[in-house]
Amino acid sequence: MNNSELEAVHGKAGNAAAMPTPQWAGSDLDTLRAKYYQLHIAVEQSPAATAITDSEGRIEYVNRRFLEVTGYSREELIGKTPAMIQSGTTPEAVYRDLWQTLRNGQVWRGELQNRKKNGELYWESEIITPVRNDAGEIVRFVAVKEDITERKRQEEELRLLASVFQTGQATLITDPEMRIERVNQAFTDITGYLPDEVIGHTPRLFKSGRHDKAFYSQLWQDVLETGHWQGEIWNRNKYGEIYPLWQSITAVHDEAGRIRHFIAVFHNIAERKRLEQELEQQATRDHLTGAHNRRAFDAAMRKAIRQAERSDNSFSLLLFDIDLFKTVNDQHGHDTGDLILKRLARLVGRTLRSTDLLARWGGEEFAILLQDTPAHGASIFAERLRQQVAETRLHGLAITISLGIAEYRRGESPEQMLARADGALYRAKRAGRNRVGLADTPP
Repeated sequence: MNNSELEAVHGKAGNAAAMPTPQWAGSDLDTLRAKYYQLHIAVEQSPAATAITDSEGRIEYVNRRFLEVTGYSREELIGKTPAMIQSGTTPEAVYRDLWQTLRNGQVWRGELQNRKKNGELYWESEIITPVRNDAGEIVRFVAVKEDITERKRQEEELRLLASVFQTGQATLITDPEMRIERVNQAFTDITGYLPDEVIGHTPRLFKSGRHDKAFYSQLWQDVLETGHWQGEIWNRNKYGEIYPLWQSITAVHDEAGRIRHFIAVFHNIAERKRLEQELEQQATRDHLTGAHNRRAFDAAMRKAIRQAERSDNSFSLLLFDIDLFKTVNDQHGHDTGDLILKRLARLVGRTLRSTDLLARWGGEEFAILLQDTPAHGASIFAERLRQQVAETRLHGLAITISLGIAEYRRGESPEQMLARADGALYRAKRAGRNRVGLADTPP
């Protein structure tokens, strides 16, 4: 280390004339040089980037950490100003404040975004101190800098997470034991619960009773094995209402791989479910009567056949239509005919079990699937239905129906079964109407 470097570190270079020359003995001078050298080593090895400039801002000294942060060599920096590491992103007002503060002899503290030699941007927290000579004149500036790029990145990430936390997606955060630690406003909007009412509790508070133990077991198995689960779930809000959610649950691990938090994000899909149900009804229901349409009936019949083939249970098919319905339309008009069809569908629907299915087959013809019902039981039901319709006036008119019944024969197709039921209905019509016809039993 030469004398000029020692003097630069201590603010002596270029000011010798302004300072008295001490009369030191040789040993005192050696001691002082040793202390200066120790100070130089301390600054050189400091973890904080340090630079010393003259009063005009030209760099006279930088330590090793300054070189590591910026990527420049000493030869590239000495004699230059810090403008060579400026990024161009810092507002000019910041630099005006910086120089005004320093010219006033005050310490400046602030954050600057600078640019490394390779073009990479980085953030620094800086403290720049004016250095005065014995006459009180500012002769140098000492800048001590800390690279805060990672801290700024984390702050930005936290701001981003905070903004996400306050979005319309309901969010709750739990500890590893599933005790709720935080919820956002959207959570309160959806569930009705205020933060103080749920913090410290577990999400079991929201169980609806719609899911069995196997559902939750599979859910948590997915979370613990893969770190994530998402799907549809039904919960209960503060007011006891059960509603559907689309929810995702994520396990958050620490550096050692231990679970620190669970984060659940969800939104209410009740409106979506309503629209799905409406679309399903439009696709599977007859627009006039509300009964299932032929497409839905075909699917249900094929499913019933598959179930019957796998078990010993059987089912029956009923086809029925309104006797002399053309005469009703001709005498009373099609509007009256439509009203009769709607009211007949409602009457028949009230007589069915939840497992049975009514469909409008076409025109005034309907079909019924009676699950787990052999021909004998179907005959009793059909006769009771025939009598009920005959005794009920629909839109002020007395009407009757004829019915045909076919019990499923193992191995037959839907078309074959329908043909047998249709044949039974035809025979009931031929026999005088307002009757029940039974398809031929298997040989």
